[in-house]
Amino acid sequence: MSEQPEKSKKRRAVIFWIFILLLMGTNGYTLWLLFKEKNKIVEQKVITNTIIVERDHVKSDLLNLQKDFENLQTNDVRLQKDIEEKKARIEELIKQAEKHKGDAYIIGQLRKETETLRLIMQGYVHTIDSLNTLNIKLVAEKKTILKQLDKEKEKQIDLNKEKEELQSTIAKGSVLTCFNVNAKAVSFKRKGKKEVETTKARKTQKIKVSFSIGENKIAKAGEKTFFVRIMTPDGKEMAKSYDDNYKFTFNKNSGYFAGKETLNYANVEIMGVTYCEGSGEFVPGNYLIEVSCDGAVIGNSSLKLD
Repeated sequence: MSEQPEKSKKRRAVIFWIFILLLMGTNGYTLWLLFKEKNKIVEQKVITNTIIVERDHVKSDLLNLQKDFENLQTNDVRLQKDIEEKKARIEELIKQAEKHKGDAYIIGQLRKETETLRLIMQGYVHTIDSLNTLNIKLVAEKKTILKQLDKEKEKQIDLNKEKEELQSTIAKGSVLTCFNVNAKAVSFKRKGKKEVETTKARKTQKIKVSFSIGENKIAKAGEKTFFVRIMTPDGKEMAKSYDDNYKFTFNKNSGYFAGKETLNYANVEIMGVTYCEGSGEFVPGNYLIEVSCDGAVIGNSSLKLD
């Protein structure tokens, strides 16, 4: 009977220790789970803090990149349009970084796009520098070309001046010389077949003007018309009629001729004779006579009638 209680006591002791061991195991497992969960929380916090820090770095890079793009200026319309589009995209990325501050994937994508935009910005800088360099070169070339053009203009002005002077010299040199200008008052008898010289105004019917034209190799050869202009003693131009048929130009002026003669000039000395008449009777006094050709007065003489 005494063994039975002893066995029962031992059994209870075993159960007690088993319970103790189970309790210790349970407590240990619970503690392990708590420790593991704590580590997860700490790890998650570290990860979250890391993501936030990375987000802040990305945001900071985006803000700096935004300033860099603001400083990009170019006259190239197409390039400036691309720059404005990239600036708008950076603004959108900054908003996304603020919105998804705990999303590692999105922050990673933002980081990649930020680096891509930075490379694009560097390309823009290089392109703008190249364009500026090219513009500076073009401006320098333009200045050089303008200077050359100014020099060419000056040369052209000088050449034109020399040409004008040469033409003036040639024009002066081509003016015919007229000498031996001789004027006589004449009347006609035997129905105009006999010419008689006179000094009396009342007997004068026409004034005969003879002249010689000198040799000139520069002047243009061919038919040339010589006009004789006569100023009467009372200061009037003598002409058979005062209409356009008797009008001519001399020394940039216009007047009326009393006679004209067309000669075939071959650049050698030649003589000419023309008979001049007016629309009324001749009066006593001094008559002034001019011979003109090609718009210039080339000879003169006078005649006094009693």
